Amino acid sequence: MENPRPPLPPFDAEGAAKKARAAEDAWNSRDPQRVSLAYTPDSAWRNRSEFFSGREAIVQFLTRKWAKELEYRLIKEVWAWQGNRIAVRFAYEWHDTAGQWFRSYGNENWEFDEHGFMRQRHASINDLPITEAERKFRWPAGARPADHPGLSDLGL
Repeated sequence: MENPRPPLPPFDAEGAAKKARAAEDAWNSRDPQRVSLAYTPDSAWRNRSEFFSGREAIVQFLTRKWAKELEYRLIKEVWAWQGNRIAVRFAYEWHDTAGQWFRSYGNENWEFDEHGFMRQRHASINDLPITEAERKFRWPAGARPADHPGLSDLGL
């Protein structure tokens, strides 16, 4: 049995926000192995049109993702929560190997087990080409600084 990953369900506003920020920080690390540890060993995912389950599949997916989505920067914001579920909206910026920048917008629905591991993740995502000058996520690689505006503050 792995150590629990607080905060644990049932979530309140503070717990949901902490869970979303922990997920954001992990994804901004761009470390597939680190990210995978927040999910149950048999976690089920839908990401865009891909369906898969398990930590190894998560690592493989994220490795492919971050080989394509370069200089990835992500912000998540809680939309709603109840019991062991959290809904977030997010945006991330990245560029491809040709140098084209994108801002990807999406929504995720999360379901957690009693130990705080995510057992389901459903993500819908749309990509918007942007210019380099339109970028808003310009912090150094890694976690978003605590004083950097969130999505609502940025009008996104």
